[in-house]
Amino acid sequence: MAQSLQKMLQSDMKCEGLLECFHGLTELDRAVFETLVTSEEPMTVDEVAEQVDRERSTAYRAVKRLEEAGFLEREQRTYEGGGYYHVFRPADPDVVADEMQRMLNDWYAQMGQLIGEFREKYSERADVPT
Repeated sequence: MAQSLQKMLQSDMKCEGLLECFHGLTELDRAVFETLVTSEEPMTVDEVAEQVDRERSTAYRAVKRLEEAGFLEREQRTYEGGGYYHVFRPADPDVVADEMQRMLNDWYAQMGQLIGEFREKYSERADVPT
């Protein structure tokens, strides 16, 4: 069930809650993100899966969600004998924060427009004598 805005504003939200609030990410996504943030080096999906104690395919889906949300960056590395693999690292926090600010500004503008429409629609009905 969706949490009301009023309840969200009254709750004791921490900055990590932005992962869920802005992007609908899961607890596993947050665990994967924390794993990558605390790692000194970029990690492969296999390494992430081992750290969060999940199957590779489950960790891969979490990594992809984080990458698509802009929280992770992917880097391609080449094996000596040919072929390649990917490693992942956290994106620049300033870039991520700027994107969340943009999303919040867009949301705020949309909510302002909806409130205006609400006011207009129901003000007209309030003016009609009963």
